[in-house]
Amino acid sequence: MFVKDIMTMNVVNIPSNTSISDAKRIMDAHKIRRLPVVDRGKLVGIVTEHKLEAYTPSKATTLSVWEIGYLLGNTPVKDIMERNVATATPDMTVEEVLALAQEKKVGALPVVESGRLVGIVTTNDFFYKIANPVLGIGLPGTRLEVIGKVEDKVIEDVVSLANKEGIRIITIHVINIPEAPGEKKDIVIHLDTEDTSKIAEQLKAKGYEAIQRTR
Repeated sequence: MFVKDIMTMNVVNIPSNTSISDAKRIMDAHKIRRLPVVDRGKLVGIVTEHKLEAYTPSKATTLSVWEIGYLLGNTPVKDIMERNVATATPDMTVEEVLALAQEKKVGALPVVESGRLVGIVTTNDFFYKIANPVLGIGLPGTRLEVIGKVEDKVIEDVVSLANKEGIRIITIHVINIPEAPGEKKDIVIHLDTEDTSKIAEQLKAKGYEAIQRTR
C-alpha cells in the first residue's frame, strides 16, 4: 500500500502571513490539529495546535485581553511555524512513512510532489485505513490465538480446519511476545463465527495451545 492510497487530499492550508488568531480559528472550524503553511504553491512550514498553545499567553499573564488579542492578531504564523518539515511523497510505502513518522516523532506528514503540497497523512490514517483493516477491528466474528507458534504449518492447519468447518477467515496476523522477542510469536486468526471452540479443540488435539480472544 502506498501513501497515495491513504492520504487526505485537498488539504486545508494557510499562507505564512496568516495571523496566529486566524490560524487558530481555521483549526477550530475544520476540527484539525495542524496546518501546512504554503507560499506560492510551495510548502514552507507547518503550524500545530501545540505550537499555537505554546505561544498563547497563559491565564497568569499581566497582559490585558486587548493586548493579548492584538498580539495574536498581529503575529504571523511564519514567526512560530516549524520550518524543517518532515514530508512524504505519494509513491512512498506506508511502512516507510510510518517508520519516518516514528523516527521524527510527529503525528502527521505533509505529502509533497515536486515541492507542492498534494496531501497529508496522519496518525488517524494509519489507524483507520491500515491498522483497522489488518486487525479486523470493528468487524464481526471471534479471534482465536495460537500461543507461541510461528511455523508455517500452524497457518496451514488453521486454514485447513476453517475450510473444513466452512468458516471464513477474516484476518491473520502475528504478535511478537515481549518476553521472548524473535523467538516466539502468537498467531491470531480472526474467524467469521461467534464460536471457535470446535476449531480450538481440533488445534489442541494437534498439539497447539489455542485460546479464544475477545474482539
